[in-house]
Amino acid sequence: MTSNPTRLGPIKLGIVGVGKIVRDQHLPALAKDANYQLAAAASRHGKVDDIPNYPTIEAMLEAEPGLEAVSLCMPPQFRYDAARTALEARKHVFLEKPPGATVSEVEDLKALAVKNGVSLFASWHSRYAPAVEAARAFLASARISSAAINWKEDVRRWHPNQEWIWAPGGFGVFDPGINALSIATHILPPMFITSAVLDFPENRASPVAAHVSFRTSNGLPVTMELDWLQTGPQSWDILAETDKGKMVLSGGGAKLAVDGKIVHDEPEAEYPMLYKRFAEIVRAGVSDVDLAPLQHVADAFMLGKRNVVEAFFD
Repeated sequence: MTSNPTRLGPIKLGIVGVGKIVRDQHLPALAKDANYQLAAAASRHGKVDDIPNYPTIEAMLEAEPGLEAVSLCMPPQFRYDAARTALEARKHVFLEKPPGATVSEVEDLKALAVKNGVSLFASWHSRYAPAVEAARAFLASARISSAAINWKEDVRRWHPNQEWIWAPGGFGVFDPGINALSIATHILPPMFITSAVLDFPENRASPVAAHVSFRTSNGLPVTMELDWLQTGPQSWDILAETDKGKMVLSGGGAKLAVDGKIVHDEPEAEYPMLYKRFAEIVRAGVSDVDLAPLQHVADAFMLGKRNVVEAFFD
């Protein structure tokens, strides 16, 4: 692609959708990254201190023509229109996960980025967890016989009062589950869903739990259990039985153990790594958009049997 020229100094960035994930992860990462100058924000409700704030991305882009890139952090149902607006304005675009509400939306954005000569980044943050690459290297050196994904957490802790996650296109339990899939598609052989059961609360439009079976391209079984009502300790684990021992990638990719022995454990730095990668692709004039995790979610909804369970929220 032909890159939209970006000067060698800090990339002037605008952030859109100032909510919990922006305050918890994006702002701290940007504050420590010399590759960026956070120059503006746009959000219906939230604001970022000490920079101009606007109610919409359109207002931000009109008032801040010097912006070179935008980071889009609103819910996925609303991301396509914002991304299209930014790409047509020839801005590089960072997409929070999941990159869109549908696969076809993101495919269209990929083509639009090429047309306008700018970079598009699907930011699978869990793929940048500290032990993921070590797990990938271990599995590449071993013969896998089976694998299991167990991703269980408490929605009331991680998404308090966030109704968008239960609306159509909000993903439900696949909002955290796609993090697991972003790791699994990076460290395991190519895999395909063979069956799924999705538990829908009777008063919600998105699932609260999912039970999914895969097979890999070479016929190995992989299971995935997603649960959004787990109390107490939270579980974000990928396990694999291999000829070199039982691998457990735990803590959402933070720790790697083989036969119970920790072999990799480093501090988490997912969002700093994401922004480092975004700067790399902007400077290189390329895009980085892997749709495999989102495709698996789409396949689960397509093949999944809907199981209605008792309502748990009023």
